[in-house]
Amino acid sequence: MTELVLPNDSNMLGHILGGRVMHLIDLAGAITSARHAGRVAVTASMDSVDFRHPIRVGQVVRLEAHLNWVGRTSMEVEVNVFCDDLLQGTLTKTSTAYLTFVAIDDAGRPVEIPPLILSTAEEQVRYEAAEERRRERLSRRPRRSP
Repeated sequence: MTELVLPNDSNMLGHILGGRVMHLIDLAGAITSARHAGRVAVTASMDSVDFRHPIRVGQVVRLEAHLNWVGRTSMEVEVNVFCDDLLQGTLTKTSTAYLTFVAIDDAGRPVEIPPLILSTAEEQVRYEAAEERRRERLSRRPRRSP
């Protein structure tokens, strides 16, 4: 995804609002997960997002999303955010976020999704790292009472 940063998207310093970046991250993740699942997928979680470099009005936000891991009904999407300065010809990575999406049916219930087919060593590494992040996320989840 790409989007031009306009004044309405910015704070008083002329930098894109963090919430706007998070919105774009969520959209890129939702599109990626829905493509894989073949149905609507909703956001279940977003890991922390660090804003390492400002993106200014007139620059372009570029988002690249990758499906890293797929379970029975949920999946992890990695979204990398870049500042694309068209006038300077530079591309600077500004953020990375990991989101979990759950595919749902028309009644809003989770549904099974196709498995992720890993074709490269890089995809296998991303898959294993995503499994570790998943274990960490699940360890922080409150336990249900019996």
